[in-house]
Amino acid sequence: MNLLDGLTPETLAARGFAWEHLQGWTPLPGGGIRVAVPPLTDYFRDPAGEKVKDNGPYLWREVTGDFVARAHVRPTFAGRYDAGGILVRQDGERWAKLCYESTNFGTTAAISVVTRGLSDDANGVDLTVPDLWLQVCRVGDAFGMQYALDGKGWRKVRRFHLPLPGTLRIGLLAQSPGDAGTSVDFLWFSVESRTVADTRTGV
Repeated sequence: MNLLDGLTPETLAARGFAWEHLQGWTPLPGGGIRVAVPPLTDYFRDPAGEKVKDNGPYLWREVTGDFVARAHVRPTFAGRYDAGGILVRQDGERWAKLCYESTNFGTTAAISVVTRGLSDDANGVDLTVPDLWLQVCRVGDAFGMQYALDGKGWRKVRRFHLPLPGTLRIGLLAQSPGDAGTSVDFLWFSVESRTVADTRTGV
């Protein structure tokens, strides 16, 4: 079920959602939402300890136990590191994100960041599509991240261990670390409480 269908400011709380660092959002005519992203926004704790950013728009809800979260994202890439994606979060020092992002190599790619005090980031495969499906699954303290072009044929981005509480926040993040600012369209978001057989493949 697409949790964004018919979402309005009036139905937000009833669906268990809350915003952080919100500038503005509007429903899209065909379903989903468009999120305005201010400049100088990011989720990142530099491995060298040089900078910390924790201020991008974040639409979240709580989830307990194993889950599969999926998002269909369409960022407007106005500057380097502009992105939209899924953020799994305990607090400012323990979280993980999977994004469709504009990279510092002049490409767009599925990227992942795992943060345990400091962030460990990695670029996935370069992609040249306007929109992308993303998936994060949890089995205990093991997490898997996948992407798909069609929402069906999932490909592995990352698998990792991250001890987090049984109940945490899962949601949609948008970021624009440069000076431009941008917007991100989120066309689908779902969270299913179920256990996948393999966190590598996400099925």
